[in-house]
Amino acid sequence: MSRVILLNKPFGVLSQFTDKGLEGSKRPTLSAFVDVPNVYPAGRLDRDSEGLLVLTDDGKLQAQIADPKFKKPKTYLVMIERIPDEAALQALRDGVTLKDGKTRPAAVERIDPPELWERDPPVRYRKSVPDCWIKLTISEGRNRQVRRMTAAVGHPTLRLVRWSVGDWTLDGIASGTWREV
Repeated sequence: MSRVILLNKPFGVLSQFTDKGLEGSKRPTLSAFVDVPNVYPAGRLDRDSEGLLVLTDDGKLQAQIADPKFKKPKTYLVMIERIPDEAALQALRDGVTLKDGKTRPAAVERIDPPELWERDPPVRYRKSVPDCWIKLTISEGRNRQVRRMTAAVGHPTLRLVRWSVGDWTLDGIASGTWREV
């Protein structure tokens, strides 16, 4: 029986169990949050992103989650700079051309600010530049894809929280905690 763990990865944590960075580096890793042997992340979540990270000991399942050819939907709650107009949202829905090619179409909608945990450090706030939350669902997982997509339509990402992968969600999982499914 394979193990599947859903972790709510905090901001600033590497999506790996050891820090292979510069010698003497003390960046936090998954080992500070998950003390379960032989499970590994299925895909990545950047250090400056938060939210759902699926860990498993099943290599086949790991590949199905991480490999874009399986088109596993991943939903993100994204705080962006400025209020997007319908043209910006439609561009995301149609697919955005990035340096590594056009993205698959995304599902996107403006949402009310979600009830989330406080981020440490907090997101910078500027009185002169409003922000907005969107819910964005993609079916691929290129490097920093969501951030690059929102920037490409003129709305840089300020905070990025992966809320779900397939049918698994963060619902009921506090930042820095996990549960087994």
